[in-house]
Amino acid sequence: MFFRQLFDEDTWTFTYFLADLVTQEAVIIDPVKEQIENYLNLINDMGVTLKYALETHVHADHITAGGLLRNHLGTKTGVGAACGAECADIQINSGDVFTFGENEHIKVIATPGHTPGSVSFYWRDRVFTGDSLFIGGCGRADFQGGDAGALYDGITTQLFTLPDETLVYPGHDYQGNEVSSIGQERRYNPRLVGKSRAQFIDLMNNLNLPNPKYIDQAVPANKVCGLDESERQDAIVKDQFGKTSSVASTATLVSEARQQIREISVDQALVEMQQLTNLVVIDVREEHEFVSGHIDGVIHVPRGVLEFKLQNINNLADKMTPVLLYCGSGSRSALAAVAMQRLGYSKVMSLSGGYKAWSAQILQQ
Repeated sequence: MFFRQLFDEDTWTFTYFLADLVTQEAVIIDPVKEQIENYLNLINDMGVTLKYALETHVHADHITAGGLLRNHLGTKTGVGAACGAECADIQINSGDVFTFGENEHIKVIATPGHTPGSVSFYWRDRVFTGDSLFIGGCGRADFQGGDAGALYDGITTQLFTLPDETLVYPGHDYQGNEVSSIGQERRYNPRLVGKSRAQFIDLMNNLNLPNPKYIDQAVPANKVCGLDESERQDAIVKDQFGKTSSVASTATLVSEARQQIREISVDQALVEMQQLTNLVVIDVREEHEFVSGHIDGVIHVPRGVLEFKLQNINNLADKMTPVLLYCGSGSRSALAAVAMQRLGYSKVMSLSGGYKAWSAQILQQ
């Protein structure tokens, strides 16, 4: 077996790389986007297949590399089911077991509190605790739905019941430490030793810490597996057509998509809106585009998460329901229409020219 603890100096984040040298299967835990080239080089140099990219939680201090690893390598991503990151291939629950290599098992332990979906990963003689348990400390519980009581319970009833010799590998350390043990933390961790649950909650609720400097960028990015709009578009194109995307090929693939769907003009869209009382109109643009102007009464679902959100739209329980998609110019909505057709929706349309065409015609009337 091969095990390496990796470190991102900018965010003080630990990433963990596990590889079975016999089967050449590997797993990475909490990868950082800025380190993607280092990960790819390591994987290439070792000649291994990265089976899983697992997250202990939706991070507020860095952006995950999970989505990029999936784009590059076909790696399966996994995030706690309560995290709200529907982009992940696997929604992780307590008790789940990830297998890799000849006979390697990573067990999931629910340790909510830092965030509702926080988990720890227990492998062999070590546990990867993310931001739940640190060396001589613990993660905060004052944002992202944090709960100090749940954090106390997770640490004391789940982690501190592991064997004393279990090695603790945290998500961060700010003092130059790298590893501890369950016995060490249970006996000497100042955040917990000698404190009742109520005292711990009071302490955690009065830390008055500043927000992480990247929180406004990191949390929304990690909800979509760390991918920006263009990276999500590349993933969509590659998934639908089995080709690697580039600037030139994307235009070709959009053209191919348009041949597979029904595109309608603004005039036709107005007719459909009047005649089809059950028509569902979906804006697939990004948030900043949507808030700058949109068609009244539409549902907003960014293209990058469309497939994951469809099941939550009540009006689309019947896949025969007519749907009109639009984006900025008609390209993303064309690809989205193909995706919906492949999911069984039979009456999907895309607005030719997108919101630009709509606003040019409607808003000037």
